[in-house]
Amino acid sequence: MNMMLTMMMLMTSALIMLLTNIIAKKTFMDREKSSPFECGFDPKSFSRIPFSLQFFLIGIIFLIFDMELVLIMPMMITMKLNSMISFSITSTTIILTLMISVLHEWNQGMLEWTK
Repeated sequence: MNMMLTMMMLMTSALIMLLTNIIAKKTFMDREKSSPFECGFDPKSFSRIPFSLQFFLIGIIFLIFDMELVLIMPMMITMKLNSMISFSITSTTIILTLMISVLHEWNQGMLEWTK
């Protein structure tokens, strides 16, 4: 009886998944929707177009400021293991470094994306 109930549940879930796939299938095909996304480049055009330096710089800026999560997340463990003074010095150093780097990028004009 237990085996039969399990088989019925498996068959029911497989049928529900199949029906959901059929119902949710999109029939409207568009060139934009069916083409792969290539970082803002049109994959159907000539592949040797000069690379946008501004796009590259925005990607680098994103990676730099994304690293702040890698540095800030373990600070909660540091706060529990070390003293509050050590935690304050570490967090102040990281935040000051990030603020100085944002000011430097702002002065260099890297944050002006509408050029």
